[in-house]
Amino acid sequence: MDGSPSAFAAYFLVGCTASGKTAVAHEIARRTGALVLSADSMLVYRGMDVGTAKPTAAERAGVELRGVELSDPDEPFSTGRWLESARDALAEAAAAGRDVVVAGGTGLYVSALLHGLDTREADPARRAELEALLARGGVSALLKRAEALKPGATTRVDTRNPRRVLRLVEILESHAESAEFESHAESAEWKSHAEFAESAEGVPPLVGLDFPVETLNERIERRARAMFEGGLLDEVRALTARFPGFEKSTAGAGIGYAEALAALCGELSVGDAVARTAARTRRLAKKQRTWWRHQARVEWVRGPADAVDAARAADDVLALWRKHGKTPVRA
Repeated sequence: MDGSPSAFAAYFLVGCTASGKTAVAHEIARRTGALVLSADSMLVYRGMDVGTAKPTAAERAGVELRGVELSDPDEPFSTGRWLESARDALAEAAAAGRDVVVAGGTGLYVSALLHGLDTREADPARRAELEALLARGGVSALLKRAEALKPGATTRVDTRNPRRVLRLVEILESHAESAEFESHAESAEWKSHAEFAESAEGVPPLVGLDFPVETLNERIERRARAMFEGGLLDEVRALTARFPGFEKSTAGAGIGYAEALAALCGELSVGDAVARTAARTRRLAKKQRTWWRHQARVEWVRGPADAVDAARAADDVLALWRKHGKTPVRA
């Protein structure tokens, strides 16, 4: 890492869930004094620690971590709010002459940093129409509308989350009406690989951690079991007691949390909750792998097998960063 301060560039470490990004980013931060900016959409919530694999106090020792614990879990949280926090972190690091390591697997957060974010307010009339469509026909009606606008678009959204599907339709309809389609930040999520490669020409690649699918799936299974054995049910009990709206919130529908809620109310056995959590995580990892390989320019490094191997992975990542330099931040 070259140590040159910049408010407009950072080092990026991306990849699928359970690929070891946190361990490697923290190893690098302890070596170099860089600030770590989390780009993980679940780590923004306070009190959600076990089920998000949020780094513990011991794991954070010697590391300044930003982008986490920004919102109560029963509050709405947007990419725009995360981006505001990210800009503050980048500005602070630049003023102090420190590098920033952006580490995470949420593609929209990374895209917002690299390309900016469309912050225009939603059209109230369109929102009301889509809300009515959702009430009449359910998520399937929104999915049908999205596919009519752009075939294949729904493969990159959580179809179990009505709000995200509704937002997808809003974005697609807005872009279809706009002559500035490619200037909208969120449209980056639906760019073709060729379009992305052209727009990224001359820009240093991101660095990503990856494993063979079989290895990653084993890691996911272990993590799911460890979460439930490590107190996820107790954490969810505490969250529902503290935040009455948690069960119906976006955070409460998160992987592991929905399953823990189902186990607590008797809808699932703990064993079935673990299995379902692992299955949902595998599906997420598959979507993330597709996104990173087709919507971003990434050079891949083998993920760390364990905490000791994190040092080896950090060496590999640092070598690529030294070769390519920082990636510009345009937000």
